[in-house]
Amino acid sequence: MGKDKKTPITINNVEYDYDDMTKEQQSLFNHCVDLDRKINSAQFNLEQMLVGKNAFIEMLETALKKDN
Repeated sequence: MGKDKKTPITINNVEYDYDDMTKEQQSLFNHCVDLDRKINSAQFNLEQMLVGKNAFIEMLETALKKDN
């Protein structure tokens, strides 16, 4: 017979078994994981927007130079 596999997670350098957590603790952990994913996605999107803005500023500067 195989041994039950636990799902270890580490929070503040302390290891916990996800399967041993209460439903409330699992839910709170899942919220933290989801928020990390959303924060990373927002940072990625912000980086894209900043690069795009800089490109448009450069294009505007080039267009303004053509008029002088």
